[in-house]
Amino acid sequence: MVGGADRLRQARGPVGHAAAANAQAQNFQDNYTSLDLENRRRWPISYRSIEIVAIIVDILTILSAGVLADTIYGLTTERPSEITSYAGAAAVVAALFTSLLKERGFYKPTALLAWTAQVRAVTIAWIGVFMFLAGCVFALKIGSTFSRGTIILFATIGLSGLIVQRAFWRSALENGMATGKFSGRSIVLISENFRASDLQQALLRHGFRVERHFVLGVDSSHSSNWDDIISQAISYIRGSNVLEVFIAAELQSWAKLHVSTERLRLLPLPVNLVTVGPTSELLKRPLSAIGTTTVIELQRAPLNSFELLIKRAFDIVFAGTALVALMPLLALVAIVIKLDSPGPVIFRQTRHGFNGKPFHILKFRTMTVLEDGDSIKQAVRSDKRVTRVGLWLRRTSIDELPQLINVLRGEMSIVGPRPHAAAHDNHFDQVIANYAFRHRMKPGITGYAQVKGLRGETPTVEAMQRRVDIDLWYIDNWSFLLDFAIVLRTVVVIARGQNAY
Repeated sequence: MVGGADRLRQARGPVGHAAAANAQAQNFQDNYTSLDLENRRRWPISYRSIEIVAIIVDILTILSAGVLADTIYGLTTERPSEITSYAGAAAVVAALFTSLLKERGFYKPTALLAWTAQVRAVTIAWIGVFMFLAGCVFALKIGSTFSRGTIILFATIGLSGLIVQRAFWRSALENGMATGKFSGRSIVLISENFRASDLQQALLRHGFRVERHFVLGVDSSHSSNWDDIISQAISYIRGSNVLEVFIAAELQSWAKLHVSTERLRLLPLPVNLVTVGPTSELLKRPLSAIGTTTVIELQRAPLNSFELLIKRAFDIVFAGTALVALMPLLALVAIVIKLDSPGPVIFRQTRHGFNGKPFHILKFRTMTVLEDGDSIKQAVRSDKRVTRVGLWLRRTSIDELPQLINVLRGEMSIVGPRPHAAAHDNHFDQVIANYAFRHRMKPGITGYAQVKGLRGETPTVEAMQRRVDIDLWYIDNWSFLLDFAIVLRTVVVIARGQNAY
């Protein structure tokens, strides 16, 4: 075998640069294929098949949970087994659940590695599917067909199994890629640049066996170089055990590359383009189509349609129930405010909501002034503007209860970044670069920043920046369970009465 140094010495002529690079690449490949990773015992599963395997395992997990729930509940209650009915119900749940996660891309290997996002998505989808099916059962009046105990047990076992399974997938994927255990196909790599060792190692970790690496000429004055290298690649692949071709190039070279690689159509093999350079980031984003036009999603909304539906449903149910239950208290507070000091019972002030849209927030009046405009002073400790009743209302946060009406109107949410007066928005928007990002979600009656100790006055830019950072974390990491936890923690914060004045 000719050594790497000999190959470099033999590279001469107008295509010497490309030949030298290919000699260097082949020398690297000789050493590379001798790595311990290449000789490890591989698993009987390829990286590309992980998605379909994960879907099948989820289906089996859900079906098993349905059968197991019926069996356990039947043994504890001594009722006849109805495995057929519950297996059928589990099959419906499995179809809806896996379809939902598949459509959102949560079965892709990269998504399976994201533990927190996986648990959140699985939990939300699982609850959503059961809520949907509960509505269907109620509408069809077939509730007597199923035992509530078995359904609760099925939901618990199924969700637990799916979450445990996510821990397994993350561990297996990390181990498989670190040690190169995935099975794969023999491939040929063609790249513009020899410095593709990182790509080769990535391909190996994902199960591919790089049999040969060809480097395209970098000197554009010799356009025939690319044709020569493609010819060499075709000659090598014919009669070999290579099953796939990968081409690594920048998209700015596509016009020339397309002409040269057209000759690869002679081979009855799949050819893949691996984009490198700045434009590669663009193709990592979700793609869709409008007619025959390809659309690239540069930015997604904080919440998708399903998540918006869940959050809005929670807002309506919570706000509606709270208003009915608290009606006597609200009426009493209104009377006390009217007797305590002159002025309206309800205070309205302009705030900015979702996407910066202005609305009038509703609060019980707690001050002797009704400020709204370009200049508003924040309330401070021992503020002389606060009335006697207003001080008690502010400490207990009862003054915020009329915002339940804002929630029902769709202007606010139960949980979200707290809205500030329009004058304060205008000021902080000029001094805090990412301040306006808070408007990517509806403002809330309570928020994550408030339960993290940042309730009340923000006298400095630094204090507001801390609040903004927490609000943005909430927007980027929203989940139904997080909202529920914030509501529970809000009760504790109100009971302590910290920073409420």
